[in-house]
Amino acid sequence: MADINRDDDVIEIAMPPRFGYGERVVSRTTIRNDGTFTGRDIGEVLVKKGDVGYVTSIGTFLQQFYIYAIEFVEHGYRVGMRAKELMSLDDLPEEILAALGPEKMARLRSLGRGSGDLPAAATAELPP
Repeated sequence: MADINRDDDVIEIAMPPRFGYGERVVSRTTIRNDGTFTGRDIGEVLVKKGDVGYVTSIGTFLQQFYIYAIEFVEHGYRVGMRAKELMSLDDLPEEILAALGPEKMARLRSLGRGSGDLPAAATAELPP
């Protein structure tokens, strides 16, 4: 039996989660089905790099990593992802926002908040 690959010596769960409930995040990488997503073939693409989603729950894996359940509204399903596979769109450092400039910052703020993405009640709860 093969060992489970623990590709990181850091125990993430010793620190607070990097993302919070309802936080808007973007996928930093393409995610394929590893066999844990029912109804899809193993190896099938579930999430593409740049897809926007929302944190709906936070769990742990191997008593080492946080696993974030990300709701991808455009796709209509949730996918479990690690912090290294995600980037926040709601909690960017001020120096990053300043470097973007006002036009790009406005486009970034609207990502994942277009019509049809979420019901109005859900978007009202999200930070601007």
